[in-house]
Amino acid sequence: MLRLFKIDRGVIREMTLPPEHQVEEIARADWIDAHEPDDEEKALLQSLLHTELPESDDVEEIEASARCFEDAVGIHVHSLFLSQSEGRHHTVSVAFILNKDRLITIREGEIADFRLFRLRARRGHIESHSAAEILVTLFEQKVENHADGIEDLHRELEEVSHLVLEDDAAELEDAIGELARLEDSNGKMRLCLMDTQRDISFLLRHLRNEPELMATLREILRDVETLMSHTAFLFEKINFLMDSTQGFINIEQNQIIKIFSIAAVVFLPPTLVASVYGMNFEFMPELRWLLGYPWALGLMIISGIAPYWYFKRKGWL
Repeated sequence: MLRLFKIDRGVIREMTLPPEHQVEEIARADWIDAHEPDDEEKALLQSLLHTELPESDDVEEIEASARCFEDAVGIHVHSLFLSQSEGRHHTVSVAFILNKDRLITIREGEIADFRLFRLRARRGHIESHSAAEILVTLFEQKVENHADGIEDLHRELEEVSHLVLEDDAAELEDAIGELARLEDSNGKMRLCLMDTQRDISFLLRHLRNEPELMATLREILRDVETLMSHTAFLFEKINFLMDSTQGFINIEQNQIIKIFSIAAVVFLPPTLVASVYGMNFEFMPELRWLLGYPWALGLMIISGIAPYWYFKRKGWL
């Protein structure tokens, strides 16, 4: 699907794409957002750019030279964005192609940053005067959304912290699962921030003729560095809570093992007494004794109480 946007008096506006004037409208657009384009749409964009569009495998390359470069077509930036489904975060690579006249974005999957950007554009809330400024504004919004996401993670982590450290009736196994999910989300956010840091540094080198955009990019870079520190703090807190949870689980298991160990020690002497008097030898002193049965029962009770009393006195219970 192709979505077209035009800069109208300093404000980004979404354009309609009538089938009969498709090529003309695409040529007029300042920003073309290609969301999972089909073969026909790819052919239209390739004819406009006079070059082949990057394939999915090319966009996913992690080498710096493959993700950020400049050629005859323009500036190419492949940047990681966050996508969320079923409560878990995923990373999606978006290809940005910035030439003199327009910005083209090529992406797979729905991304909240682009959905929000389109919504703001429809309401006329995004000011811009060039395709390069649209690109910078997209990165600015991306970092703002990452900041909101980190705040949400911190809020969820506070709830898990209360569950682990203060709730005596908490299911600690559930807390481990929640901590693992938060660690995964925080890791993906940090990965996106690291990728954004590299992208912004690249744009700073290639947009030197745009002093206002340079100032915005430097501000975005400072925000990214701040957010990286926050993700490092979240990692430390997640690791602390994970260690605490495992420690509490080990304590609970040790308590259970302790109970079984005490029970085994307490019942061992009575079992020994019962075993002795359960033997069927012909000549046994107490075999025909009138008080033999009460004697054996009493001996078993005393031999069971004695270890318990000794452990209690030593403070082991």
